[in-house]
Amino acid sequence: MEPHGFIHDMLDVKLLILYIMARVMYPVDLQKIYELSFQDDCLSYFDLAQAVPQMVASGHLEEVEGGRFVITEKGRETCEVTEDAVAYPVMQRAQAAIEKFNRAMRRSSFVKTNIVKREGGDFSVQLSLNDEVSDLLKMELMAPTQGHARRLANAFEENAELIYRVIMDQLLAQKKEDT
Repeated sequence: MEPHGFIHDMLDVKLLILYIMARVMYPVDLQKIYELSFQDDCLSYFDLAQAVPQMVASGHLEEVEGGRFVITEKGRETCEVTEDAVAYPVMQRAQAAIEKFNRAMRRSSFVKTNIVKREGGDFSVQLSLNDEVSDLLKMELMAPTQGHARRLANAFEENAELIYRVIMDQLLAQKKEDT
């Protein structure tokens, strides 16, 4: 019986990992590598759990803080030579997953939230939105419970740009003069 899918052996797994790691813009843990790599039903988490340490040992990947990994220069050079060996459908799906991940990580670096318990028992929710240069919006809200504080922080994380735009529209709106 012929195997289905495009990932058939450990070499295919390693080439896919190199392809992904050469394109992610941030260090990633083994779980995220799996999520970005799972573009073929023939790939399992155990394949990655075996391949990644081998790639660290061979110098293609490097483990950085917190059990996360980055590609090395040796890994990049190998990827340039071998990326054509990754099956095109797998490559397309992986590229889409990588782009989505990079966008989400980039956005999360601009939207920050922090919850601090205050002396009175309530919570302070610190929210900020910045661009690459400076803060665009910085505000602090009070929440009576930790649950409310988490809801405020989550809502801001999901809608920071919209909240900023609404605030700016309201502040810059000119009132029509009565004639």
